[in-house]
Amino acid sequence: MSRILVGTASWTHRSLLESGWYPGDASTPAKRLAYYASRFPIAEVDATYYHPPSQSTVESWRDRTRPGFTFDVKAFSLLTGHPTRPAALYRDLRERLGAPPEHNLYLKDVPPEIVDEVWRRFLSALEPLHEAGRLGAVLFQFPPWFPIGENNRRHILECARRCAPMRISVEFRNHTWMDEENREDTLAFLAEHDLAYVGVDMPQGHPSSIPPVLAATSGLAVVRLHGHSGRWTSKNIDERFAYLYSEAELEHWAVRIRELAAQAEVTHVLFNNCCRDNAQRNAARFGALVEEAGEPGEQDGQDEARTADRFRGTAT
Repeated sequence: MSRILVGTASWTHRSLLESGWYPGDASTPAKRLAYYASRFPIAEVDATYYHPPSQSTVESWRDRTRPGFTFDVKAFSLLTGHPTRPAALYRDLRERLGAPPEHNLYLKDVPPEIVDEVWRRFLSALEPLHEAGRLGAVLFQFPPWFPIGENNRRHILECARRCAPMRISVEFRNHTWMDEENREDTLAFLAEHDLAYVGVDMPQGHPSSIPPVLAATSGLAVVRLHGHSGRWTSKNIDERFAYLYSEAELEHWAVRIRELAAQAEVTHVLFNNCCRDNAQRNAARFGALVEEAGEPGEQDGQDEARTADRFRGTAT
């Protein structure tokens, strides 16, 4: 039986804490995570993109949530090819590199032996979640300068190989992967290697824009809803994600995601419109819409254009 898990991409953002969503007695990190986990079955950890977590921090996530709760964890920026502040690296590795603190690092700038050690420590820290059955997927969001090509396909497979037996999910921010010419090949590649495609809802018309294609290329399907802020390119997170989905939009996405979920074992839906409590409000309502509709596949939805059957997905 397929399952749909609905949650948000953050539970600690400053504007969320200021919004009043948490009750007054949820005054510590432990109480806030416990409260969040009492409302939702899944959370995405975005902080790990900016700084790799310690194992003790990961253990606290495990211990502060109920059995069956799921975490998706965003991969550290260095491993996805994004610019990385030297201060975000492990101290001893930073000292070995001797990199100027004001200069961002990229994967190509770091010696292979240090890259290997970053991989080892990052994945080792996630082991408590994986061993407890709480790790849904490690999310690899690749940058806008990561176009379709054989070298980048190999890099994706290398990420999957290093993470195994942990599952990875793949989100693109370069349109060449999902334009009409390459979409079928991209989904076929992911399906061939049992890698979860991350469908997105996001503003269109930007270099990083990906069309709102949904596809189940593995037993896990993932959808991240970023909203449609008019300030998508802002460096201010509150401005970039300042969007609240309407009831009509949520109903539209509920139809599409239920159709997607009928083709997967489990579907993760993460609201990333993390400005104040927008994501929490939308996720709660969306979860109610899904529950009201019953099990995925029980009701006929709107007709959606589908990718080839071998991808087991839906697309627009």
